[in-house]
Amino acid sequence: MTEFDDIRPYRDDEVRPILDRLLADPELIDAVTRLKFSKLHSWLGWLLKPLVRSKLTQQLAAIHDVQGLQSVVEKYLSGMMSTRVKDLTVSGLEKLDKHNAYLFISNHRDITMDPAFVNWVLYHNDYNTLRIAIGDNLLTKPFVSDLMRLNKSFIVNRSAKAPREKLKAAKHLSAYIHHSIVNENANIWIAQREGRAKDGKDKTNSAVLGMIMLNKPKNETLADYAKKLRIVPVSISYELDPCDAAKARELYLHRTEGSYQKEEHEDVRSIAMGIAGNKGNIHLAFGDVLEGDYQDTDELVAALDHQILGNYVLHATNCFAYEMLHGVVPKVNYSAKNIAYDPIPLAAERAEFEARINAIPAEQRDIALGIYANPVVSKLAEC
Repeated sequence: MTEFDDIRPYRDDEVRPILDRLLADPELIDAVTRLKFSKLHSWLGWLLKPLVRSKLTQQLAAIHDVQGLQSVVEKYLSGMMSTRVKDLTVSGLEKLDKHNAYLFISNHRDITMDPAFVNWVLYHNDYNTLRIAIGDNLLTKPFVSDLMRLNKSFIVNRSAKAPREKLKAAKHLSAYIHHSIVNENANIWIAQREGRAKDGKDKTNSAVLGMIMLNKPKNETLADYAKKLRIVPVSISYELDPCDAAKARELYLHRTEGSYQKEEHEDVRSIAMGIAGNKGNIHLAFGDVLEGDYQDTDELVAALDHQILGNYVLHATNCFAYEMLHGVVPKVNYSAKNIAYDPIPLAAERAEFEARINAIPAEQRDIALGIYANPVVSKLAEC
């Protein structure tokens, strides 16, 4: 046993035994079949599942380490992107040294695709891939936990209830993040907040930065400790959110009933929806390493938020939603090309977006529009 065995990703020597266990798991095979053959699964599942198992066994037969597994994951991600993503544009990556490890902290819109796209960009530009923070609340099925840890995910303990237990888990996680970056030169990804920004408002939870700093020695300044971690703000923006209707429904129930109770394995379904749904254009922006003379976590949070918002690229859908919701044309730029928004040349795209919104129950449409419009509100407030 080593200090971080309870939360770390799997090592190379563990990959093959875990893969063999997964290939024998009927729940995983059923889940993959549903994802791959959603329309045929209900009446041809009995025939498709053995074929899916056989195909997976063949694809994974030669895999014996994490790098080999990630090459397979890359192929699946590439296939998804060819049909579900129009274009993925990137900015700021050239400022980062391939030989250094960084703590990437990003806004959070999609459970798995946010870090997946960061990973994709790093992988294809010859940077080391990420160790990805994932809450144990998402690991409701054993096969999900295994899949995540095989793909370099590490576990964030969110199930702890007692204050002492929570503090112990947070210190353990803080030490692991520091150990990964400083001692093992491994890149880390963590979201700026617990849970997705379902309303489209990207704001760092100071508790996340507080957790990261728990491992700081008492005789070291916060600024010096932060410099060792090489914190990089990351902004990811999607033209379309595959989970927009589900998010709008959840926010509506919160508003009208005061609470929302997730169904069993709902997060797993959200993961599948995020992977399979159309995302349109995506922009991924890497900010500058945070190297200021920060006196406390509030200053660090402010610096992180400033870059995440400042580097966030709006899409036409954000501008459509703002205009539909507020009745005025926003004076902002959109797209990776930084074009001034003008609704007239975008009539066909707007009609398509309006049809998407109109498919959502009428009482939830303003909430859905807010999900897309709030990044524009944030941009205008910053100006």
